[in-house]
Amino acid sequence: MQKVVLETHRDLNIPGLLRRRVDVWLPEEYHDNYAQHFPVLYIQDGQMVFDQFHSRGGGWKVHQAISELAKAEKITAPIVVAIPSTINRKFEYLPAGALNYPGGRAAFEVTAKNDISPSHQQMSDQYIQWIVDTVKPAIDKRYRTLPEVDNTTLMGSSLGGLISLYLLCEFPQVFGKAACLSTHWPILGEGMIAYLDEKLPEPGNHKFYFDYGSEGLDRDYAPWQMKVDSLLREKGYREGKDFASWSFPGEDHTTKAWASRVHIPLTFMFGTIDL
Repeated sequence: MQKVVLETHRDLNIPGLLRRRVDVWLPEEYHDNYAQHFPVLYIQDGQMVFDQFHSRGGGWKVHQAISELAKAEKITAPIVVAIPSTINRKFEYLPAGALNYPGGRAAFEVTAKNDISPSHQQMSDQYIQWIVDTVKPAIDKRYRTLPEVDNTTLMGSSLGGLISLYLLCEFPQVFGKAACLSTHWPILGEGMIAYLDEKLPEPGNHKFYFDYGSEGLDRDYAPWQMKVDSLLREKGYREGKDFASWSFPGEDHTTKAWASRVHIPLTFMFGTIDL
């Protein structure tokens, strides 16, 4: 089993957001060729994307999936930047811009069973601005990255998938791809659909990956994902090239489920094949 070795950065915090570390994993190829530069994958809920020793389900084991795909020459291995969530996860990962679209606030009040304060509503915009203004520049300065938009990818599951999608839509000039596993659509409902209708970037320069299971929280996702897929097609996104949408019957809303299929979005984002 491959041991995960992380470089941890604790100096990237800003006022207004809870403190957290930022972990960086470097592929084997990074140390083999000091002239080579690498694409970068930014992942939400970073505390669970490698090995999660205190969880029965373990972590995503993203490092193992990347290494296996790279050795099989199916992908170009990226640098992985894992950004852990905090106790404010629900608010940091809630797309503030979609909350005020028709149906957004009502959906949140139903699913979250409470309203959202102005200070909490600002957290997601603070969070994504922090990634753009602080985290990414630091990573590009400290590592041999390919900093261009088409080499900068986002990934997350559940609310982490939702905020990854929002981050790309708000900063399409910074991020070129987003992989959203078991995206938690119901928390904003029609508000998120309306937001995407207005804010999705023009097709051709960006890629999206979506998936969902059929058990647990995932059992409510199919109708919403179908609406998103339809919207992407209407806007000219080509399925299999510009976006991919997968369903996994029988799969639950768990780290184990995401780990079992993370090779699929990795291949779509960093490989040369279409899905």
